[in-house]
Amino acid sequence: MRLSQYFLPTLKENPSEAQIVSHRLMLRAGMIRQSSAGIYSWLPMGLRVLRKIEQIVREEQDRAGCQELLMPTIQPAELWQQSGRYDDYGKEMLRIQDRHGRDMLYGPTNEEQITEIVKSEIQSYKDMPKMLYHIQWKFRDEVRPRFGIMRGREFLMKDAYSFDMDYESSKRAYNKMFVAYLRTYDRLGLKAIPMRADTGPIGGDLSHEFLVLAETGESGVFVHKDVLDFEIPSDDVDYESDLQPIVDKWTSLYAATDEKHDESAEAELGDQLLNARGIEVGHIFHFGTKYSEPMGATVTDQNGDEVALQMGSYGIGVSRLIGAIIEASHDDGGIIWPESVAPYKIGLINLKSGDADCDAACDKLYKDFNAAGIETLYDDTAERAGAKFNNMDLIGLPWQVVIGPRGLKNGMAEVKNRATGEKEEIAIDQLLAKFS
Repeated sequence: MRLSQYFLPTLKENPSEAQIVSHRLMLRAGMIRQSSAGIYSWLPMGLRVLRKIEQIVREEQDRAGCQELLMPTIQPAELWQQSGRYDDYGKEMLRIQDRHGRDMLYGPTNEEQITEIVKSEIQSYKDMPKMLYHIQWKFRDEVRPRFGIMRGREFLMKDAYSFDMDYESSKRAYNKMFVAYLRTYDRLGLKAIPMRADTGPIGGDLSHEFLVLAETGESGVFVHKDVLDFEIPSDDVDYESDLQPIVDKWTSLYAATDEKHDESAEAELGDQLLNARGIEVGHIFHFGTKYSEPMGATVTDQNGDEVALQMGSYGIGVSRLIGAIIEASHDDGGIIWPESVAPYKIGLINLKSGDADCDAACDKLYKDFNAAGIETLYDDTAERAGAKFNNMDLIGLPWQVVIGPRGLKNGMAEVKNRATGEKEEIAIDQLLAKFS
């Protein structure tokens, strides 16, 4: 994409309404704009990152054996009345009526909707088990939305649901999601630590939340330092095998948020204890028959008896992850994107737009990069060099390739690694090979 044609309304100054780093940088980098309190429009740069995160989440869900569907944002209140949550959920639920006076709601989550679907379509143990997910917009009417997309009212979420015949089978589904989450966050360039958690309004008896370490995190985190060195399950992990050893390893050492930490246990760890800040980026729950029993989601087992399904729920805040990545990966200049989710891999900077030789060299390189499938944002504007460098640092693309009259005379370009700041001179005719 040529920057001269791109809709990228960057800001030089920090917006006064932004209180945390991710909110400031997303506004300054032209990724989002507020529509109303806690609700944002996603501009082209922000949407590219959102879609990349969404795809990684999708691939890891598929790898774990989950099947994607898509449920509506608007749900009938009747389903939530059946489960008993309609009155209990609180004012965060946006309740509405359609033109016929029927009670509806903008879904904050989908346990009831997915239970109704499975209940209506599956009657026999022969059709079990099932793991289903979707990636859909949710709405929770936060009383004080703040921190940009980190605590907004409308957000994009991946929520998955497992259905099994008995507890042991449902625990295997839970373990699959546990492992899939570890892999997902690793692919996003994040180190996420699983910690035991309260189940909250979702309910259930087994729950873990995943937190990313960041200096500006919302929660206090107390964790054994060795957890940070645990290896992530590999690409060839067998999801049909016994995954309990992986789960046991990742939960074997002390890890707790400030809401659940134990000072006496922490004192015993001494200098092995890491006291840091963290951002919640995912939550998994096992809640048994909490929804299946009141909603009548049963199947016939091998003996002909009706059995209420064992269920689990697994959420990842897809849009929230962008904020978490920025909070964990930035510097004074701006965002530092992990390559896996960067909106573009390369920022190509023409230091002297309008110069025939510079234009020709940059145009050819831009064409070659695109032909090779290398995502490139080409700054072909007439801005001053300093403004171009600052803008590229702000939006945080992993690589910057700079071509100017001086280097061009020797057939050379300057290449900068955004994460390390290291620069090197590389022959222009070698650039394609370097990034392919």
